[in-house]
Amino acid sequence: MPRRLACLLLVLAGPAFAEDETSSFSLGPDLFQAGQNLSVDADDHDDIFAAGERIRLEGTATGTGHIAGRWLEIDGNLGGSLYAAGQTIDLGGSVGGDATLAAQEIEVDGAVAGDLRVGASELDLKAQVGGSLLAGVEFFDWDAPVAGDAAIAAREVEFGDDAKVEGQLILYEDEPGTLEVPERVAPEARIERREIEEWAERRPFPAAMRDRAVGSFFGSFLMGILVVTIVAAVAAALAPQTVAHLRARILDHPGRAIMAGFVGQSVLIGGGILFAMTVIGILLLPAAMLAAALAGLAGYVIGAYALGVAILKASGRKLPEDTGDRALAAGVGALGAGIIGLIPLLGWIFILMLTLAGIGAIVLELFKPRLFGGGAA
Repeated sequence: MPRRLACLLLVLAGPAFAEDETSSFSLGPDLFQAGQNLSVDADDHDDIFAAGERIRLEGTATGTGHIAGRWLEIDGNLGGSLYAAGQTIDLGGSVGGDATLAAQEIEVDGAVAGDLRVGASELDLKAQVGGSLLAGVEFFDWDAPVAGDAAIAAREVEFGDDAKVEGQLILYEDEPGTLEVPERVAPEARIERREIEEWAERRPFPAAMRDRAVGSFFGSFLMGILVVTIVAAVAAALAPQTVAHLRARILDHPGRAIMAGFVGQSVLIGGGILFAMTVIGILLLPAAMLAAALAGLAGYVIGAYALGVAILKASGRKLPEDTGDRALAAGVGALGAGIIGLIPLLGWIFILMLTLAGIGAIVLELFKPRLFGGGAA
């Protein structure tokens, strides 16, 4: 009975993160947090991983920040680089390395020692950039010096008194030459003007992002890895034996798990459609689709965890024995699955098989169908 309850909790784990609850764990000096409203204390930590709706970062971390959410207030300082995506980003702290930001509205009030790369609708730059500036925005309020080169693609640019480029200024315009640049920002001899079409062809973002906002792609990828990592790690910590059984079913008999997952998911989806054909049963169709979606999420989480264990085992490590090992396996699996999923064609096939294997492990653990030899772990 406890195993069945744990499996059901895994299916319900996804929606739990929509509630105002916080999950947190540390792996060495690194901090991982997820929740709806987060207040992250970066003191005494190296790398910071945070995902949620409203996130406020305070304190000082020696490493890199990986932050995805809706409203981000980054008042803390980072010794390394920053990768952040959301609807709004308010960067008030300093960044010791590079900063890569994607959002609808971005305000930079803290100094960036390295390069600043921005994809946004509105950008308000008020702090010094120690490296180069790369900005693809609609409206740019520029009032800070840039020590290196700057490449700008913007509909409107407003230059403040402190706006200045020490290196070359590359402007991407609908009609090159229409944007007037004050001499104090950069002399004409250091300005290169290009057609806006060249930005779409040469900007240093993957081709898959050209038809969508940079923030959408970056935020979805980072958020997915963080959420899968934390859900899998928390599940493994709360129900280690159950998760170990599920992982063993996938790694010991992957083909059996995939087939069981295919049948289980088919029953949920097909059963919903059949009930809908009775007219009265159409009321159950949304519930069946929701159950199929939750099963898919739980299957992917378990599959990613099993993948992480397999990768670590192949590298010579033992099977996870404590919370730290399980968290590491969850992170490695989530990252590995995310990267493989980016491969054209083969990526989605791999993700599908991984998800079905996870669903199948849950089906075998819950119901132990004789058809798939479910009685054996």
